[in-house]
Amino acid sequence: MTMLKKTSRTFYIPISQLDLGLREAVSSAYLCMRAIDEIEDHEQLEDPLKVQLLMSIHEAFESPHVIEETQKVLSPYREVLPDVTMQLHEWSLLCPTTAFPIVSRYMAKMALEMAEWVQHGWHIHTEEDLDRYTYSVAGMVGEMLSELWAWNDGTQSDLTKAVAFGRGLQAVNILRNREEDLKRGVDFYPDGWGFKEMQQYTRRNLDIADAYIADLKEGPALKFCKIPLALAHATVNLISMGGSKLTRDAVLKIVNRISK
Repeated sequence: MTMLKKTSRTFYIPISQLDLGLREAVSSAYLCMRAIDEIEDHEQLEDPLKVQLLMSIHEAFESPHVIEETQKVLSPYREVLPDVTMQLHEWSLLCPTTAFPIVSRYMAKMALEMAEWVQHGWHIHTEEDLDRYTYSVAGMVGEMLSELWAWNDGTQSDLTKAVAFGRGLQAVNILRNREEDLKRGVDFYPDGWGFKEMQQYTRRNLDIADAYIADLKEGPALKFCKIPLALAHATVNLISMGGSKLTRDAVLKIVNRISK
C-alpha cells in the first residue's frame, strides 16, 4: 500500500477501501502493470532494450514460473529500474492464487502490446491508432477489472463499456501530459487533431464509462469505479479551463462527496 500511495494518488484511495482479497488482487494488478509501464516510459533505456525486457516479461507471465522468471529478467537492471519495477515478483506474490490467472493473462498481453508500441515508435496517425494504443495500456485494464469483479462476488459488467472506462482515464492522462510527452518525442494526438478533438474523444469515452458504472450493482466494484471516474471528469473540466492537475484538497473533496 505504501508503494501504491507513492505511485498513484488516483488509485490508492479506491483500492485501499476494497475488502480483503479483492484489495490484494487489484493492488497486485495495478502494481504489476505500473512496473512494466515504467519500462515503457523510461527515459534512459534504449528502445531495443525496452522491447527485450517487455518481451521477456511477456514470456515470464506465460510461463508456470512467473516469480523466478521475472526476477531473472530484471535483476541485471537493478541500478536503472525503479523499485516498483524491481519488485514485480512481489506484486505477483501479493495476488490471491485464484485471481492470479486473470492478472497474469492480462500482464502477458499488456507487456506484448507495449513492446510492439515501443518497437514502432508510438506512431499514432488515426483515431483507430489511438484506440489501439489506449486499449493496450488502459482499456484492457478495464476488462481485467471486470473479470476481477466477477471473480470476487459474481458482479457482471459490460466488457465493451469496461474498455471505455480504462480508455477514458488514459485519455485524460494524454490531455494532461501533452507537453511532457512532446518533450520526450511522443505525440499521442492523431494527425490533424488539436486539444478540441482530444477533449471530445476523452469525454466520449468517459460518457460510456458513466454508462458502465450505471450498470453495476451496489457493491465494491461500483464503489471503486466511482472515484477515478469522478476525478477524471473533474480533471477534464479543469484542463478545459486552463488548469492541469487537481489539488490535493480538490481530490479529497470529490472522494468525500462520493464516499458518503
